[in-house]
Amino acid sequence: MPQGTEAKPAEPSVVRGNAALLSRFAFDDTQDLEDARRGFLGTAADSVVKDADGRAVWDLGAYGFLDGECPATANPSLWRQSRLCSDHGLFQVTEGVYQVRGFDLSNMTIVEGDRGVLVIDPLISSETAAAGLALYRGHRGDRPVSAVLYTHSHVDHFGGVRGVVTDADVAGGVPVLAPQGFLEHAVSENVYAGTAMGRRAAYMYGAALPKGEHGQIGAGLGQTTSTGTVGLIPPTTYITRTGQTETVDGIRMVFQLTPGTEAPAELNIHFPDHAALCMAENATHNLHNLLTLRGAQVRDPRVWARYLTEAIDLFTASSDVAFASHQWPVWGRERMVEFLSQQRDVYAYLHDQTLRMLNQGLTGSEIAELMELPPTLERAWHTHGYYGSVSHNTKAVYQRYMGWFDGNPAHLWEHPPAEAAQRYVEFMGGAEEVLRRARQSYADGDFRWVVQVVNHVVFADPDNAEARGLQADALEQLGYGSENGTWRNFYLMGAHELRHGPVGTPTVTAAPDLLAALTLEQLFDALAIRVDGPGSWGADIAVRWNITTGDPVTMRLRNGVLTSVTGTGPAADADPDVEITLAEADLRAVLLGVVPPTDLTARDDVEISGDLAKLTELLGHLGTPDPDFTIVTP
Repeated sequence: MPQGTEAKPAEPSVVRGNAALLSRFAFDDTQDLEDARRGFLGTAADSVVKDADGRAVWDLGAYGFLDGECPATANPSLWRQSRLCSDHGLFQVTEGVYQVRGFDLSNMTIVEGDRGVLVIDPLISSETAAAGLALYRGHRGDRPVSAVLYTHSHVDHFGGVRGVVTDADVAGGVPVLAPQGFLEHAVSENVYAGTAMGRRAAYMYGAALPKGEHGQIGAGLGQTTSTGTVGLIPPTTYITRTGQTETVDGIRMVFQLTPGTEAPAELNIHFPDHAALCMAENATHNLHNLLTLRGAQVRDPRVWARYLTEAIDLFTASSDVAFASHQWPVWGRERMVEFLSQQRDVYAYLHDQTLRMLNQGLTGSEIAELMELPPTLERAWHTHGYYGSVSHNTKAVYQRYMGWFDGNPAHLWEHPPAEAAQRYVEFMGGAEEVLRRARQSYADGDFRWVVQVVNHVVFADPDNAEARGLQADALEQLGYGSENGTWRNFYLMGAHELRHGPVGTPTVTAAPDLLAALTLEQLFDALAIRVDGPGSWGADIAVRWNITTGDPVTMRLRNGVLTSVTGTGPAADADPDVEITLAEADLRAVLLGVVPPTDLTARDDVEISGDLAKLTELLGHLGTPDPDFTIVTP
């Protein structure tokens, strides 16, 4: 009979597995709890942060249930981590250094200067950043923001900038500091593959899931993503080398560039006058991702480990506290060195051992099943796979060196999922027989196999209610047993969408500010990946843009490829179908779809020669990304 649509209790095998962890790890160790609450000054009186329309974008009280005992439907290690990450309010790190925690996925750090404050990593949304700054000012006075610093190019570290400063502030002299390459990576990640990443982020962070013991309890690195207004103010000062020193409002900073670690553009910061070290997102209280489940370029654990060694050598002898852009600080030099050394060792171990085993002929999935951390690292809470995991990080290292193909020719040209599913189900005796056997596997507690085999039935017949229900139930049980917050969210989101349908993308990062920050080259590239190739095979259209403040750019659509050539060299079309002279702002407006091409004819400051309809025809070959595409069904 068809399965129901409501959350189920934990099955006995999950209950036993979760209970076994209580004796395996040191749950009586209270050091992290003491550190997470150290320096607490207070929190906001209003627990709900709203946008201008009154819509809730963050709820400080949503995780109050974590104060209770861990239920059978949650991994007790993840419950512990989520409880620690859910503490919210203003915390003093050391004299003159404060953090707003629990107001978003990330922390906002505030360093007091001679006149105002330096704001580091202003969260995801302007609304949560503004609420965090207001909390600080309520305790420390109405100090102006004298500078902003982005530690790296992920949206949870810059998206809320307009909640703490304005364009006018920056134009008036408030600097915005960032690592070299920040703007390129910040905008490209959220535009080129932004739609797909955003949709998968809905699974990874579970922002649309109900909060509670059967639903979302955290994401390991923090609780979840806020859903407010994302913005970006481009940096005014770039950090280009390790050892570079900058002083802003009397605040001395010494920088360490760490490209290719947790982000393509990232840096650590030492504050010599505060004996404090900001590790950005390079050392947090969890094993981080080498390949985030939402999608990204594979990170390099080898250089990540080397930069952690460099940070130990450069800064720990003159630091009393290390803090990061997520979670809580570590105090004391001896503890800092141990923490950073273990963080280094976990990335180096995964890198080196994966390579050792792949050179013995093992594939990524085989290595992931065999990989175990050394006992000392496994016992350290901060190396647990709450966000990244040993399993998917190992596969990421394999992918970095070997790619998607495991070398077995049987895997070289497999049928795509829906077509393969139909064949599998037929070979296995039909959907009814598959489900009969899968129900027995479910009863046996083999939920991994249930989701693997029933997935074929769902993809062969997505309207099979019994298959969807059983798949949802099995995914749910895997979520209940997962120590990794993002795995739990992926499993539970899959169950939720199988039962209730797609939720779409709760957090949209390709905001107007990010689109405006694209270079012209990036903007043309962003258009090229939207071309309907087969639909434009017969098109041959050339459009020349004569930009009043720059070199001309010729766009040509031919062979299903949109190329853009700057200048008038041999690669540019000598006889375009239409030639348009206009300002760069007008060009951007047309390419982003804000202004239709026909509106250009009414402009006195725009010159057009040739057939303007060709531009409309070219733009008509651009498709629109789908932020609501299906994931757990074909």
